[in-house]
Amino acid sequence: MSYKIGFAGTDGRTLLSAVVTSTATSENYQDDFQGVVIRGMPAMPPFAKSMQWPVKFIPTTDNSKKAYASAIIDALKNGSIDCVVPMPEDLLLDGLVDILEEVGLIDYIIGLNRKGSFIEGDKIACKHLCHEYNIPVADKWYAVDARNYEEVLTKCLVLIDQYGGAVLKYPYSAGGKGSHIILNSWEIKEVYDTLIKNYGKNYKQLFGKKSEWPLLIESRMSGVEISFIIFVDKNGSFQILPTSMDYPERFPGQASKNNPITGGMGSISPHPMETSQLIQMAAKDIFQPLINALKQKNMLRPCMLYPGCFLSFNGNMAPTRIRVCEINIRPPEPEWQPIIRRTRNLGALIKATIEGNLDEVTPEVRSDQISICVALVTGSGGPKGQKGYPWSCTKGELVDIDFGYLKKKKIQVIPSAMTYSVEEGIFKSDGSRVVYCNVNATVKSGESRAKAAKRLRQKILAAFENGKIKVIPRENPEGNRLDFRRDIGKHFDIAEGLLPTVV
Repeated sequence: MSYKIGFAGTDGRTLLSAVVTSTATSENYQDDFQGVVIRGMPAMPPFAKSMQWPVKFIPTTDNSKKAYASAIIDALKNGSIDCVVPMPEDLLLDGLVDILEEVGLIDYIIGLNRKGSFIEGDKIACKHLCHEYNIPVADKWYAVDARNYEEVLTKCLVLIDQYGGAVLKYPYSAGGKGSHIILNSWEIKEVYDTLIKNYGKNYKQLFGKKSEWPLLIESRMSGVEISFIIFVDKNGSFQILPTSMDYPERFPGQASKNNPITGGMGSISPHPMETSQLIQMAAKDIFQPLINALKQKNMLRPCMLYPGCFLSFNGNMAPTRIRVCEINIRPPEPEWQPIIRRTRNLGALIKATIEGNLDEVTPEVRSDQISICVALVTGSGGPKGQKGYPWSCTKGELVDIDFGYLKKKKIQVIPSAMTYSVEEGIFKSDGSRVVYCNVNATVKSGESRAKAAKRLRQKILAAFENGKIKVIPRENPEGNRLDFRRDIGKHFDIAEGLLPTVV
């Protein structure tokens, strides 16, 4: 009898979670696990069928919390799934867990209820929680009224002077795009205007035109950015998954108005700076006090937590300080993809999280491997001169994939912003991040991780340049609308160059 795990959501991480659950081979846990996608995207069922992935799909009537709840409740009652893991934070923020509690099914879902979800849904409230429980954050931060530009200006000038930069943060759910970095005084007004333009409508819906609009301003944190993901059970036991590193900027280089923070252009695992010492520091300084906080406030339940952090180091590149940038309550996209491709027992970890025995099940990690995820996104061009992702995108163009070639080269393709035409039997792009390419490599004896990462980058680049995966532009049948970042994984080179050389 298989243990059936439902993953609720629409993007690539949802499908890949189900695929890994169904196909990963554990060395220590012999249970049979079945991955199930709840909703997904229209292209996913035919795509999974063509790839012969042992994944099942449960549809929903639409993308609302009510529709998800109805499908999940029915699936739990009829045995189609044994538990569910919501992937998008909006489902938790909107109270999906609370709905399952009302019908007596709360023991079968991983995630915080609406009360506990504030740690992602309200960044200012989360800052207060971190202060109360001595969880390190930015050295200085302010909660101000976003409508009061004079106050915003004053706070930013102070932070630029004292810390070399300021960060404006829309404090509510923003799909990973709510942070706006300011590096000098010239940028303050422009960045401020951009934030108000992007979130003014949201503010009006939440607070109207007369009330204050909460805005978080914090000192820019220097050092190295790193993310952690942990499973937590009802007893407060937790397990830390392999680390990852995100490439959120659209292009290589510092984020700016012409190089915006996106939903993620790619990711790698492990993080180049991952060490056992760092994991221990994160557990002591962040995870344990955070879990203690949830316990004391009666909000602890089976969940996934995803703190994004900044690290400082000494001259030997050993970690000396860790600070929380923000805390999320769901797996990230695309960082989650390379993490679970290196994890053999995802199903066992999820089951233990539900059953409350995480202290008995440790992550089974392919420690000799690195994994790279690259997002292939809609590039520029189209009937209206679209700028491409993450701005305006052309939709409805043919996606052409050479499945045989990609399988031979061990490049896993995960559809995301794709549709499927049943009448024509073809896949079409739906804008934004069309597909993800995932590749793993075992680091050979005497080989550096940087060299292994280069092999993986070249593998994806060769597939792209040889037209093995493309979106056909309407105006150019010989072209390729897709684009991607070609530097994913190069931080392995940078990390190796930072290490002191023995003379």
